Amino acid sequence: QVQLVESGGGMVQPGGSLRLSCAASGRSFSSYGMGWFRQAPGKEREFVAAIRSSGGFSYYADSVKGRFTTSRDNAKNTVYLQMNSLKPEDTAVYYCAATGAQSYNAYNIRAYDTWGQGTQVTVSS
Repeated sequence: QVQLVESGGGMVQPGGSLRLSCAASGRSFSSYGMGWFRQAPGKEREFVAAIRSSGGFSYYADSVKGRFTTSRDNAKNTVYLQMNSLKPEDTAVYYCAATGAQSYNAYNIRAYDTWGQGTQVTVSS
Protein backbone atom coordinates (compact mmCIF):
# COMPACT_ATOMS: atom_id res chain seq x y z
CA GLN A 1 0.00 0.00 0.00
CA VAL A 2 1.14 3.54 -0.68
CA GLN A 3 0.85 6.68 1.41
CA LEU A 4 0.21 9.96 -0.41
CA VAL A 5 1.19 13.53 0.41
CA GLU A 6 0.06 16.46 -1.76
CA SER A 7 1.86 19.78 -2.01
CA GLY A 8 1.90 22.87 -4.20
CA GLY A 9 -1.43 24.42 -3.34
CA GLY A 10 -1.87 28.11 -2.64
CA MET A 11 -3.57 31.28 -3.74
CA VAL A 12 -3.34 32.53 -7.30
CA GLN A 13 -5.07 35.16 -9.40
CA PRO A 14 -7.47 34.19 -12.18
CA GLY A 15 -5.52 33.20 -15.27
CA GLY A 16 -2.56 32.05 -13.21
CA SER A 17 -0.96 28.64 -12.85
CA LEU A 18 -0.09 26.18 -10.12
CA ARG A 19 1.52 22.76 -10.13
CA LEU A 20 0.41 20.24 -7.55
CA SER A 21 2.59 17.31 -6.59
CA CYS A 22 1.61 14.07 -4.94
CA ALA A 23 4.49 12.12 -3.45
CA ALA A 24 3.96 8.45 -2.73
CA SER A 25 5.80 6.32 -0.25
CA GLY A 26 5.68 2.59 -0.18
CA ARG A 27 6.33 -0.08 -2.70
CA SER A 28 5.34 -0.49 -6.30
CA PHE A 29 4.15 3.04 -7.02
CA SER A 30 4.48 2.30 -10.72
CA SER A 31 1.72 -0.30 -10.46
CA TYR A 32 -0.87 2.18 -9.14
CA GLY A 33 -3.32 4.17 -11.16
CA MET A 34 -3.52 7.73 -9.83
CA GLY A 35 -6.35 10.21 -9.74
CA TRP A 36 -6.95 13.82 -8.82
CA PHE A 37 -10.20 14.96 -7.24
CA ARG A 38 -11.37 18.21 -5.73
CA GLN A 39 -13.95 19.34 -3.23
CA ALA A 40 -15.32 22.85 -2.95
CA PRO A 41 -17.17 24.03 0.16
CA GLY A 42 -20.67 22.61 0.28
CA LYS A 43 -20.10 20.39 -2.74
CA GLU A 44 -19.33 16.75 -3.31
CA ARG A 45 -15.84 15.59 -4.18
CA GLU A 46 -15.50 15.47 -7.95
CA PHE A 47 -13.17 13.92 -10.50
CA VAL A 48 -10.54 16.18 -12.03
CA ALA A 49 -7.96 14.00 -13.79
CA ALA A 50 -6.39 10.56 -13.75
CA ILE A 51 -3.42 8.75 -15.19
CA ARG A 52 -2.79 5.04 -15.68
CA SER A 53 0.08 3.26 -13.97
CA SER A 54 2.28 3.34 -17.05
CA GLY A 55 1.50 6.98 -17.74
CA GLY A 56 0.30 6.04 -21.19
CA PHE A 57 -3.29 7.19 -20.75
CA SER A 58 -4.77 10.17 -18.96
CA TYR A 59 -8.31 11.38 -18.46
CA TYR A 60 -9.83 14.75 -17.66
CA ALA A 61 -13.10 16.25 -16.51
CA ASP A 62 -14.68 18.43 -19.18
CA SER A 63 -14.36 21.44 -16.87
CA VAL A 64 -10.54 21.24 -16.88
CA LYS A 65 -9.80 19.75 -20.28
CA GLY A 66 -7.28 21.87 -22.16
CA ARG A 67 -6.21 23.70 -18.99
CA PHE A 68 -4.97 20.95 -16.66
CA THR A 69 -2.40 18.25 -17.36
CA THR A 70 -1.53 15.29 -15.19
CA SER A 71 1.75 13.43 -15.46
CA ARG A 72 3.83 11.05 -13.39
CA ASP A 73 7.45 10.27 -12.74
CA ASN A 74 7.60 6.68 -11.54
CA ALA A 75 11.31 7.02 -10.76
CA LYS A 76 10.43 9.77 -8.27
CA ASN A 77 7.21 8.16 -7.02
CA THR A 78 5.38 11.36 -7.82
CA VAL A 79 2.34 12.40 -9.81
CA TYR A 80 1.72 15.99 -10.89
CA LEU A 81 -1.22 18.17 -11.80
CA GLN A 82 -0.27 21.22 -13.84
CA MET A 83 -3.09 23.74 -13.68
CA ASN A 84 -3.13 26.65 -16.12
CA SER A 85 -5.65 29.40 -16.88
CA LEU A 86 -7.11 28.98 -13.42
CA LYS A 87 -10.61 30.24 -12.74
CA PRO A 88 -12.34 31.15 -9.47
CA GLU A 89 -14.50 28.05 -9.87
CA ASP A 90 -11.35 25.91 -9.60
CA THR A 91 -11.12 26.90 -5.93
CA ALA A 92 -11.24 23.73 -3.84
CA VAL A 93 -9.25 21.29 -1.78
CA TYR A 94 -7.43 19.02 -4.21
CA TYR A 95 -6.78 15.38 -3.38
CA CYS A 96 -4.69 12.75 -5.05
CA ALA A 97 -5.75 9.14 -4.84
CA ALA A 98 -4.37 5.75 -5.78
CA THR A 99 -5.80 2.45 -6.92
CA GLY A 100 -4.05 -0.87 -7.27
CA ALA A 101 -6.84 -2.35 -9.34
CA GLN A 102 -5.95 -3.65 -12.77
CA SER A 103 -9.31 -2.82 -14.29
CA TYR A 104 -11.20 0.22 -13.08
CA ASN A 105 -13.15 3.25 -14.14
CA ALA A 106 -10.67 6.09 -13.74
CA TYR A 107 -13.49 8.63 -13.39
CA ASN A 108 -15.14 6.83 -10.48
CA ILE A 109 -14.23 8.01 -6.99
CA ARG A 110 -15.01 4.54 -5.64
CA ALA A 111 -12.22 3.04 -7.73
CA TYR A 112 -9.59 4.60 -5.47
CA ASP A 113 -8.73 3.22 -2.05
CA THR A 114 -5.88 5.42 -0.85
CA TRP A 115 -6.11 9.18 -0.44
CA GLY A 116 -3.84 12.04 0.45
CA GLN A 117 -4.71 14.72 2.98
CA GLY A 118 -5.53 17.36 0.38
CA THR A 119 -4.09 20.75 -0.52
CA GLN A 120 -6.03 24.00 -0.80
CA VAL A 121 -6.16 25.87 -4.09
CA THR A 122 -7.72 29.32 -4.05
CA VAL A 123 -8.22 31.35 -7.22
CA SER A 124 -9.12 34.91 -6.43
CA SER A 125 -8.27 38.45 -7.41
